[in-house]
Amino acid sequence: MKHWVQLARDQLGVGRGAPQAINAHLEAAAQWICRAQAATPDDGVAHSYDIRANKWLASYPETTGYIIPTLYDYAQHFNKPQYREAARRMAQWEVDVQLPEGGVRAGTMDAHVITPTIFNTGQVLFGLARAAKETNDDRFLKALKRAADWLVKVQDEDGCWRQFQSPFTTTSVAAYNTRTAFGLSRAFEVIPDERYLLAADRNIAWALSTAGENDWFPGNCLTRNSDDSALTHTIAYSIRGLLEVGVVLEKSQYLEHALRMAKAVALAQREDGSLPGYLTPDWQGKTSWTCVTGNSQMAINWFRLARETGESLLVQHAIAANRHNMGLQDLSTDNVNIYGAIKGSHPINGGYMTWRFPNWAAKFFMDALMLEALGESVENIG
Repeated sequence: MKHWVQLARDQLGVGRGAPQAINAHLEAAAQWICRAQAATPDDGVAHSYDIRANKWLASYPETTGYIIPTLYDYAQHFNKPQYREAARRMAQWEVDVQLPEGGVRAGTMDAHVITPTIFNTGQVLFGLARAAKETNDDRFLKALKRAADWLVKVQDEDGCWRQFQSPFTTTSVAAYNTRTAFGLSRAFEVIPDERYLLAADRNIAWALSTAGENDWFPGNCLTRNSDDSALTHTIAYSIRGLLEVGVVLEKSQYLEHALRMAKAVALAQREDGSLPGYLTPDWQGKTSWTCVTGNSQMAINWFRLARETGESLLVQHAIAANRHNMGLQDLSTDNVNIYGAIKGSHPINGGYMTWRFPNWAAKFFMDALMLEALGESVENIG
């Protein structure tokens, strides 16, 4: 019944509230992430809360990995030291569940298929690298090296990762693995092994070699779509990888491509600050619903590109996306399972994480708000 009430609220427009102070939204999201961690029998973070089934899903290694730096950033920049311990426990859990070859498993901890996966491993690099820097604990350093070494080992010569794609996606190669390249650049900050940067560079170069004349990456989605449309979620992943590896390697062509893509996405932004959940290869919106995670991810990209390229008009798009998502975060409900959470789609029955509040939606929401609140004073946000 609760899911039908949520849907009715969304469709009638009463599911959106007036944005409050950024600090209030950040604290509510951070508290929800910790409730998602407490909802599991381990120290990982629950994949999501399913409002239709009224249950928390099992821990998800991939996204727990990149939640870790978000909590460290929040603890550091907003004087919230209690979140450091939650982040450390997540990182220790990642070490405990790392597969023998160094990779990170696909899916949640209750998935029947246990196999190392490229993208998931790339995302856990963020957490292991940050935990190693924050704690000087050799366990995190060793796990980071094992994961990064495995990614280098299984990369194809042309820079693409074709082996070990997730069994829970239907694409054979993924341009959004540029975010895995980004993870390797973070690993390099802690372990200065040039192989990590070389592998990151090769992957970005491969991705760019596949791009169309209008900068679109083919097959850049979690599923194969007949019209080659892609989620704003995965489009934003690919842009972030180009951007951040370009900054590290000082390669202007990577930044310029990321900037063109980000501007193309900005043209699809609606008056209320949201983006269509899917874009077609001519950068046109395909859906009426919005992927809330994608909105936050693009806000991050727009903030970062404005800083790195001087394209200050992108900040307006980022703030508009933040305001839209702030209005969707429920800060009045007495349901602790969704208080402070961020839904996958709006309306909640949309085509991405339908009926669910995924943990990574809260993570990217926090990152985008911290970039807005802190501006130039924040470095290396997740």
